[in-house]
Amino acid sequence: MSSYYPRTKDLTRTRRSVTADSPPSSPSTTEKNYRHDRLSRYESSGDGAADRPVGRTGSYTRRETRLASANRQEQDASTKDYKKMYAEALHENERLKSRLQDSKKELDKIRSQLERVTQRHDRISERSSVLDSERREKQALEKRVSNMEEELKILTELKSDNQRLKDENGALIRVISKLSK
Repeated sequence: MSSYYPRTKDLTRTRRSVTADSPPSSPSTTEKNYRHDRLSRYESSGDGAADRPVGRTGSYTRRETRLASANRQEQDASTKDYKKMYAEALHENERLKSRLQDSKKELDKIRSQLERVTQRHDRISERSSVLDSERREKQALEKRVSNMEEELKILTELKSDNQRLKDENGALIRVISKLSK
């Protein structure tokens, strides 16, 4: 290469200024860019094929061809990967849908059980409220019965007192009628 492009002070200055202005990078990247610029300038200079070194151009073309085929393989692999990823996503979606349906069924089952328990609880609370009211009624009736029994006792005592007084009154009437005769 040095035979085609002799190094001069201007070229090294340009190279240094490019590396100083650009962000820090590896020297190999700068050299690759520099070589690429030289090759593209060389190809566009209009020189004939006899002036170019045959080995260099052939290797460059082979390299580009190899890179292009590698890019195509990567694209094919990436499209296959997308297809594979899409199939996996579909499979995952179906699995999740079935799990969701199972969860919904289980939720419905639990809701129905909860409703049954709630209805039982309502019935029990109704029963307990009915039992409470029945118990209160029973207590009230028992109280009335005891009051009535007391009244009956009093009435029987009054009847016996009344009967005794009637008997005494009859006896007195007889004594008074004997005395008045």
